Amino acid sequence: MAVLARLIVAGGRAVPVTTLIDDIWDGRPPAQALSTIQGYVSRLRRSLEPDRAPREEAGVLVSAPPGYALKASAEQVDAWRFEELVKTGGGPADVWAGMEGALALWRGPALAEFADSPWASTEAARLAELRLTAIERRADAGLSLGRAAALVADLEAHAAAQPLREEAWRLLSLALYQAGRQGDALAALRRARDIWRDELGLDLSAALRRLEGDMLSQAPHLEGPRWLTTLPEGKPGNVRVVVVDDQALVRAGLRVVVDDQPGFEIAGEAEDGERAIAVVRETRPDLVLMDIQMPGLDGLAAARRILADPNPPKVIMMTTFGTDENLYAALRAGVSGFVLKTSSPRRFLVAMRAACAGDALIDPAVTTQLIAGFAGRSAPDAPAALAGVSDAELDIVKLVARGLTNEQIAQTLAVPEPAVATTVAAVLNRLDLVDRAQLVVLAYECGLITPGAG
Repeated sequence: MAVLARLIVAGGRAVPVTTLIDDIWDGRPPAQALSTIQGYVSRLRRSLEPDRAPREEAGVLVSAPPGYALKASAEQVDAWRFEELVKTGGGPADVWAGMEGALALWRGPALAEFADSPWASTEAARLAELRLTAIERRADAGLSLGRAAALVADLEAHAAAQPLREEAWRLLSLALYQAGRQGDALAALRRARDIWRDELGLDLSAALRRLEGDMLSQAPHLEGPRWLTTLPEGKPGNVRVVVVDDQALVRAGLRVVVDDQPGFEIAGEAEDGERAIAVVRETRPDLVLMDIQMPGLDGLAAARRILADPNPPKVIMMTTFGTDENLYAALRAGVSGFVLKTSSPRRFLVAMRAACAGDALIDPAVTTQLIAGFAGRSAPDAPAALAGVSDAELDIVKLVARGLTNEQIAQTLAVPEPAVATTVAAVLNRLDLVDRAQLVVLAYECGLITPGAG
């Protein structure tokens, strides 16, 4: 295999036999090195072209005096295809697809079995750098496509693995910012500054300092694309939204936010829980934005009744304070997320899109209080400690409980995304749970995940 690997590294160019001998045996060839190389080549040719006639000229591993060359297409050699995909040009969608394809080909350190050979270690380092480039180009394209929230977990891992890489911190902080997490974005840049000072004795680069200043001033050019909230793939028509709040001014503001976004439209509105139930049953919306505290029938009671109906819409609860005692009960009822009423329009749109995609989004300002509230609680009507869930399914449940989307789980576990979706749906059905938000609660209640666990 060393001969084939050496020819692959040459990228289709001819490698003299003397170079092959020196590289394969690290400058200490045996007495019969030439005949041994010829034997290797003969066996490789039979493997690469099993249907070739005995005296027919080889078409893949060819003689190229004074040596040999590998004449194959990029489609036939993963390393060549990988490099070709990393160089993909075009718009963000084209670049995203190219980088996805490139990273799918990466199965671990390149040429690991020849790591001690100079010819292999140099090429392995080059390919590893291309992989980092692919990760960053994918993230950059993803930000342009409005996928900031889904990119955060991958970019956190990338920055942790490459803490001295400027682009890793730029992309991570920008993804956090566009996901509506300005505080976390600035904290990421502070982490980078601390690491660089400790490791290099340097401050942030001029580019990262400018980015930090732009975030502090909320510069408009940092906003994500307006089509951040495009419909989940395969969803026909617009997502129809009902807005429920006892304050007319809040309802008016949410109408503007929803109507201003492609793919969403207002289906109705209500000023209290009782009216909300009637409007939902009349209009059959896809999504309900509902205040948790309202006079008369409050949002929690209304959400329970709406979610108990056949084929209910997704429900996102709005709260004024992250310490609302009803948050836990609402999550148990099956709501698809929480958003502070003081959040930016971007945060509302991210939550709406997440709910439509079947994910649960909880505002970071709510999370700490919420987790502390339900961690360790008893759940008398919950299924017995995830009974019947396999180890493989538990791995996915843990990642769901940590807030990962199906796409992120698929990347983490190296499994197809449809398989993740199928597994989550099967677990929800088996445990008689309404939504993945309830699965998050159950994971904490059963001790599968604990607050602060990585």
